[in-house]
Amino acid sequence: MAEHILFDVADELAQKSLEIFEVTKDEEIFAEVTKIIGSSSQTLEEAYKTAVRVRLAERRALAMLTERKAALKG
Repeated sequence: MAEHILFDVADELAQKSLEIFEVTKDEEIFAEVTKIIGSSSQTLEEAYKTAVRVRLAERRALAMLTERKAALKG
């Protein structure tokens, strides 16, 4: 149960951070959030950093798949 909450919170923070990053292109948002949550919970800090990496990888993979799909139609 606690693990589920941990990953839910970390993923929500990661998604909100990525929304801001998409607009600002300022990677400092990730460091700021990491610092804030790390001061209270090292476990949440690690889960957040993992969630950010996973979401960034997901975006890159989806972009590549979209390009490949478009090339098949083209």
